Amino acid sequence: MPEGNGFVMKNGEPNTASASRKTMPKIDFSSFVLSLYSSGLVQLGKVEDPSTAKKTVNMDMAQYTIDMIAMLQDKTKGNLTEDEENLLRALLSELRLAYVDASA
Repeated sequence: MPEGNGFVMKNGEPNTASASRKTMPKIDFSSFVLSLYSSGLVQLGKVEDPSTAKKTVNMDMAQYTIDMIAMLQDKTKGNLTEDEENLLRALLSELRLAYVDASA
């Protein structure tokens, strides 16, 4: 097989990048929005940062993440399933409330 095909390298060893992709969650709109939401919770200090195991607050990044999700909501209007629209609306609302709570 050719090198870099995602399965076997030239030396016969498995391509670890391809192997790790098999364990990654399915890529879809809902999982993407949930990842942004999770980032927002970390930025607001509501949950620990998985890379540091510490809670820190970064209000500027949290606002950026909220704005990004709001932009997605605007740009995808009419193109999402009802479940995707409801998820987006609920997560955006929760992040906005958490932002207000963190700023108090």
